[in-house]
Amino acid sequence: MTDLSLHIATAESPTEEAGLRDYWQLLKPRLMSLSVFTALVGLLVAPVGVHPFIGATSILWIALGAGASAALNMWFDADIDRVMKRTRNRPIPSGRVQPGDALALGLFLTAVSVVMLGLTANWVAAGWLLFTIFFYAVIYSMWLKRTTSWNTVIGGLAGAFPPLIGYAAVTGTTPIEAWLMVGLIFMWTPPHFWALALFVKLDYHEARIPMLTVTHGREETRRQAWFWSLGLVAVSFATAFTAIGGPLTLVVATGLNVVWLQRAWAMWRRTDADSEADKHLAERKLFKWSLIYLFAHFAVFVGDAALGPYGGW
Repeated sequence: MTDLSLHIATAESPTEEAGLRDYWQLLKPRLMSLSVFTALVGLLVAPVGVHPFIGATSILWIALGAGASAALNMWFDADIDRVMKRTRNRPIPSGRVQPGDALALGLFLTAVSVVMLGLTANWVAAGWLLFTIFFYAVIYSMWLKRTTSWNTVIGGLAGAFPPLIGYAAVTGTTPIEAWLMVGLIFMWTPPHFWALALFVKLDYHEARIPMLTVTHGREETRRQAWFWSLGLVAVSFATAFTAIGGPLTLVVATGLNVVWLQRAWAMWRRTDADSEADKHLAERKLFKWSLIYLFAHFAVFVGDAALGPYGGW
């Protein structure tokens, strides 16, 4: 494991004074928005009601927890972010924010989000939030990301827990329905990121990150994405036959999965010998569909929940 002290000792002098926008970027707002959305769905599909104030504040603390994870990740990954083209302008590698400031922000937000979620909702949800932050910042960022091609697979769990935390914030429990939402994101994550890695491979190679595209090649990455897609479809249909699903979920999931499998198959069967005009087209199509897929799948859970007894089996 990389010596943590190096990430403070090698701090660069800021090239300009950091502004609020720079600290906001440390929280990875796009990643935070996904966590907020799936956590909100978990909260809304829970079988019992929640006071609007408790619900709203719970989502706020989950959002801050996601931001804490991101800030700690950016602090630790500053060295490789300087190498990768798509990350070198982030606040730390660009010199606008000092690594120590990012670390302090991440630790502060961790403490605030976990304690306040425990006090506002319950300590079951708070415990899972703390575990999620630890998993992303330590297990994924400090260990898996730099050592194994399983980084995307196992590390995907970190982004899969928000709906479970949202569900637990309402009920204080984590039944099979909550875990199926975790499973849906977990199975979605590898093909989603492998599709991205297939057309930004050079970045990962230069940063010496052992993504599957770097360690096992592009053909194997496409093959693995196909098999993980089959698992994703299985979990997707399983959710339709639980308390969070229903006929509406089944219909929407069918349409989403048909398109997903078509695009995953096209990506697997293409070769690097394809024409320049078609280069990376299949990967980009699957990547773009994956964003629609996850949003629509979680949105339909809310639709079935809104239908109540009229939408279930």
